[in-house]
Amino acid sequence: MSAPDGSPVGAERSIGQLFASATTELSALVHDEIALAKAQLKQDVKRGAVSGGAFSVAGAVLVFSLPMLNFALAYGIRTWSHWNLAICFVLSFAANVLVAGLLGLIGVVFAKKAKKGKGPQKVAASMKESAGVLQNAKPHPRPELPGEPAPAAIEAVARSSS
Repeated sequence: MSAPDGSPVGAERSIGQLFASATTELSALVHDEIALAKAQLKQDVKRGAVSGGAFSVAGAVLVFSLPMLNFALAYGIRTWSHWNLAICFVLSFAANVLVAGLLGLIGVVFAKKAKKGKGPQKVAASMKESAGVLQNAKPHPRPELPGEPAPAAIEAVARSSS
């Protein structure tokens, strides 16, 4: 098993290698989050398109079917029942309104599903959480190596140079 940079796991790696590895992994995380946001947004757009299509079909059915279907249905009812022709036309109109109402209801259902979609909000919350974790990360204390000046000596040099 090896680390993302190719070095074996458990081997001592330099700070540069660790930083490069962390940068690569953070970049991959950001790319994955963006891909997730795109996929969720695509799903929400698809639901919205189905909703808009259902509303459009409902309107088209109501507009284009009224003249032809009203005449055909009204005369059919008149032939079958021998009722007054005006009542037959009202019944045929009511049937067309019922069909358009059902298609409109389908449009409302899909519109609510599209509205409930929270794709980008989920991704934004995940990115904020990742950023919060990275902001709270503290570096490990470095052990003193032989030959390095002691912290008191560094402080004295800092005071003398100011």
